[in-house]
Amino acid sequence: MLCRSARRRDLDRGRPVCGSLRGGPRTARSSPLEGCSPRECVREECTLRGCTLGRSGFRGLPLGRQLPGPVTTSLPRRLWHYQAERFSLAAYTPLVVASVVAAVSVSVHARRVRGDVPTPAWPVPALWALGGLTVLIFFLGLRILDEHKDAHIDRQYRPELPVPRGLVTLAELRWAGLGLLALVVIGHLLLAPVLLLAILTVVVWAALMTREFFVPEWLNARPALYMVSHMVIMPLVLGYATALDWLVAGASPPPSLPGFLLAAFLAGVVIEVGRKIRVPSEEREGVGSYTRDWGLRRAPLVWLIALAGSAGAGIWALAHTGTGGWGALALGVALLAAALPALAFIRSPSGRARAGVETASGVWTLALYLVLATGPWVSGWLETRGGA
Repeated sequence: MLCRSARRRDLDRGRPVCGSLRGGPRTARSSPLEGCSPRECVREECTLRGCTLGRSGFRGLPLGRQLPGPVTTSLPRRLWHYQAERFSLAAYTPLVVASVVAAVSVSVHARRVRGDVPTPAWPVPALWALGGLTVLIFFLGLRILDEHKDAHIDRQYRPELPVPRGLVTLAELRWAGLGLLALVVIGHLLLAPVLLLAILTVVVWAALMTREFFVPEWLNARPALYMVSHMVIMPLVLGYATALDWLVAGASPPPSLPGFLLAAFLAGVVIEVGRKIRVPSEEREGVGSYTRDWGLRRAPLVWLIALAGSAGAGIWALAHTGTGGWGALALGVALLAAALPALAFIRSPSGRARAGVETASGVWTLALYLVLATGPWVSGWLETRGGA
């Protein structure tokens, strides 16, 4: 579409940007999209980026990306497009499944080694399904809460994201999240009411994170403390997953619990820092990164420390499950492979090394949980083969 209103200059790119379609140019702002409504932002961003608008709405994405399909007025369809961009089920589901199986496996086998039960006693299938769905909904809820927390920043600096460009509204996401949380509560009332306190703990901490613990300026000035306060949610979520075993069974916490929760916390740090390591040319105004806060060498060094720490914590947890040395060997090999992109970034920061660190973050976390999940079985199989 063509914009017929008066024009002004985009100070960042030196190209003309349309003024308000409602009449006349706007007054100067720190960002060409600051202060406009979502639909106005979409129109102006389209004019700026060269994408198109049709009668049904937005038909092109800035920055060269494309929606999975045209935006429609159907809320389920728009929510499906939202998840494809901001909460990919294809990416999250394997990680959630691996982490939940790891949490339950470590707990079950640690209780067996302790002598609670002669053989592993697993949750019933319905509880497995409810636990996995709950953890997935927890992570989706964190994404929705982040959309609320960062709404003003996204509107000003990242107008291409789904909420500021008008694909979905915060209210729609809020009601979708509350509906899913209600399903979680009902499911636990029917199958495992004893876990409701663990769910409440996660919800309360997530709400405090959204409010930035009521000290936003103080916390934002301290990136390390900010990260730690937000990563606490990881052991809370996966602590709930371990409780699918020991708390439902009425047992005391297994001795593997501290190591597993520490591994979950540090794996969260690996993912968090790994996705916010950037080379200078990739830095964006208003979008935080640990390379900007800590420097091009210190940020990947912190990532490497978290990587090694999560491996050590995983080995600590496995030690209580009867897993032999193969678990430590498997994690050691995976650790060395995962560390290579960060070492390359420290030596010579580049976009390729940065992408390698982000990929290694996800692959390492998945490998960690797979080893924790399968460790006792593989150890038992190896012992059987050795005895034969």
